[in-house]
Amino acid sequence: MKKQRISLIRRPGAQAILASLLCILGGLLVGWLVLLLVEPSGAGQAILAVIQGFFHYPQNLWPKYLGQTLVNTAPLLMCALSVLFAYKVGMFNIGAAGQYVAGACASLYCALQLNMPWYLCLVAGILAGALLGGISGLLRTYCNVNVVISGIMLNWIALYLTNLALTGVKNPASPYTKSLITVNPGAMLPNCGLDQLFGGEKTVTIAIPLALLAAVAVWVVLNKTRFGYELKATGFNYHAAKYCGMRENRNIILTMVIAGGLAGLGAGLLYLTGIEEWETTLSSVPDMGFNGIAVAFLGGLSPLGAILSSFFIQHITNGGGNVDLRVYCSQISSLISALIIYLCAFVAFFQGFIQDRIRKKEEKAAKGKGGGNP
Repeated sequence: MKKQRISLIRRPGAQAILASLLCILGGLLVGWLVLLLVEPSGAGQAILAVIQGFFHYPQNLWPKYLGQTLVNTAPLLMCALSVLFAYKVGMFNIGAAGQYVAGACASLYCALQLNMPWYLCLVAGILAGALLGGISGLLRTYCNVNVVISGIMLNWIALYLTNLALTGVKNPASPYTKSLITVNPGAMLPNCGLDQLFGGEKTVTIAIPLALLAAVAVWVVLNKTRFGYELKATGFNYHAAKYCGMRENRNIILTMVIAGGLAGLGAGLLYLTGIEEWETTLSSVPDMGFNGIAVAFLGGLSPLGAILSSFFIQHITNGGGNVDLRVYCSQISSLISALIIYLCAFVAFFQGFIQDRIRKKEEKAAKGKGGGNP
């Protein structure tokens, strides 16, 4: 039994799961300590409300709130897939946030200004995100500009261009864009009866299965195709890939195009459900793209792991809204969620710590066996 436990912990998958659990527990612990410092009497109930999430509501209401959690999980999963896809090819796609914004701009503009059907709006969102990702790829390939630098710059360019473009389709009395169901119901993603499974929540649409299919498709491309092998080989060693005859420049550009398209698709999957409108006075890039970074690493940089981690992150984010505001201020829920998300970025550190401990135990055991021999 002991040998089986040791062999299991040596597996990278098991180490990634254990590291993710340590990050989650660490984030919850730090959040609880913060609550203790603010108001000790309600700390236990507050952290429990965060963990419970949609189960915090009565039995007849929690399916509805579960549906809302899943609706917000779909775009978060797409941003995580965007980050991990680029990371597999050796690039840190911090520009996923801007690509997400570009996707929101294109999908909403096509829906509200051009009155296009939902599938064309979704394609427009994908193309807009892919275009922004492709710009980063081109700058990296032909101008040797790091994708982190170009991504950060493009995030802000995309935000202000989006605010400018969507000003023409906003409500006259508010900074938010017009309601999708009022202006163009045909641009809303169909629910195909999925809303009946979640208490009649109309925002539950095919966005959820589409996001899951995208995760499976990314896993297949990266692990079961020649194209995916070439992409990962380029990421492992750019010069070796070039020596082997691979089109390394093409691979980098295509990677960023695909990564951008995934983030743009995520924006379309959110805004075309009608769950929220775009605020044209936004002065900071939305958190969805940045949270996708934490989700990708929490999921062990695996598309299938990202499904579980994106649901968890969205679960605790929504659960933060259940904190008793009579005891704590309204910002405390965002603080707790941010602490947990921040700790989730340390998965690689915890995984390295676990590997280091295993190595030391193996070296100690080897010395013990060697010392017992004459």
